[in-house]
Amino acid sequence: MKHKFKILLLLVNCFFIVAVHAQEKKTITLNEAIDLSIKNSHQLKSDKAKIEEATAALEEAVEQRLPSASVSGSYVRLNSANIQMKSKDNNGGSGGDESPKINQAAYGLLNVGLPIYTGGRIKYGIESSRYLAEAARLDAEDNRNEVVQNTIEAFANLFKAKTAVSLVKENLQQSQQRAKDFGNLEKNGLLPRNDLLKAELQSSNIELSLLDAENNWQLANVNMNLMLGLPEGTELLLDTTGIAKKDDSRTLEEYQQSARDNRKDASALSLRKKSAEAGVKKSKSELYPSLQLTGGYIAADIPNMFSVTNALNAGVGVSYNIASLWKTKSKVQQADARVKQLTASQAMLDDDIRLQVNKAYLTLMSNRKKIEVYAKAVEQAQENYRITKNKFDNSLATTTDLLEADVAQLQSRLNYTLARADTYVAYHKLLQIAGMTDTDLIK
Repeated sequence: MKHKFKILLLLVNCFFIVAVHAQEKKTITLNEAIDLSIKNSHQLKSDKAKIEEATAALEEAVEQRLPSASVSGSYVRLNSANIQMKSKDNNGGSGGDESPKINQAAYGLLNVGLPIYTGGRIKYGIESSRYLAEAARLDAEDNRNEVVQNTIEAFANLFKAKTAVSLVKENLQQSQQRAKDFGNLEKNGLLPRNDLLKAELQSSNIELSLLDAENNWQLANVNMNLMLGLPEGTELLLDTTGIAKKDDSRTLEEYQQSARDNRKDASALSLRKKSAEAGVKKSKSELYPSLQLTGGYIAADIPNMFSVTNALNAGVGVSYNIASLWKTKSKVQQADARVKQLTASQAMLDDDIRLQVNKAYLTLMSNRKKIEVYAKAVEQAQENYRITKNKFDNSLATTTDLLEADVAQLQSRLNYTLARADTYVAYHKLLQIAGMTDTDLIK
């Protein structure tokens, strides 16, 4: 039974090894990742459709200036109708003519109209649609910047997860070697068994930490693949060449000013407000009459009775909806209310932008300071471990002291690496919030 179990376990391990080796690996840079995420973003595809919709709505509004034309015609069959033609004779009496036999009739109409004046309904309709089309384009640009930022964050998260796995693996190897050395010392009676158990317990804990780190890395890898439109099983190998600290000495006030001038969402909201203001004017224009050039052609044929051809007509038509005098007020009030809502939204967004810029700027400054502190901590932890190891070798420090120094060394190295990645993300987050772009990344 045990022999069969070992064979089954061996087969499972072989299958796992084959699956791992069959997993596709792809080396990718940050710029390549951004290009793929932009290309495969469902949000950006949706934004493209929204732009097309807004552009079509603008074209529809412009088409209102074009002439309108309608054609209608009819052909009917009649029963044997009794038709009596009456006319007065020369003596003042009525005379009767023979009734024509009519069993069919046909006619056709062509009407053409060209608007000349509509009180501004067409003009303001075009103006409103143009603002909305531009707002849709700005929304797409804002979402594109968001996709870029999300890609940078996902790239950094994958880098941090992979770094954590590497550091924990390295620490596990050291811990296992230490436990092996302690085992030899314990066998020779040079080390208490309790100290050996502490070393073995540390190795077990590091193994558990490695499992968590590998799970985090796999999730980050899957998340990155989904963003880039790659198969979920693709193992991404990050090429961080060219990614370095950005030298940027701009002040908080400069970032705030840039946000006020360049934020796409703020500009889009401003355009929507202008569209709403044009909507107010369009509603008020319904109080005015409409004037248009008209023209037409009429043809008719009723056999045995009469026919009409070449009946052309042209003129000027005026129309006025009297009900607009009492129905327009509510429309204007609704349009005014939309303007007030958007004005309030602008004020709220302005406050939110200032808060976002302050938060992003402070986060960046804090992360930069952390890098300096963690760099010193790495040096201190390494020196502390060296001193503790010497003391331990000379029986001047306990096993617990040595293990704690080792854990502190690992943690300091991990903190330093993560802080550098977090600072890179924080810098680009500040650029995004301030309405700036990194030309090295967004092309």
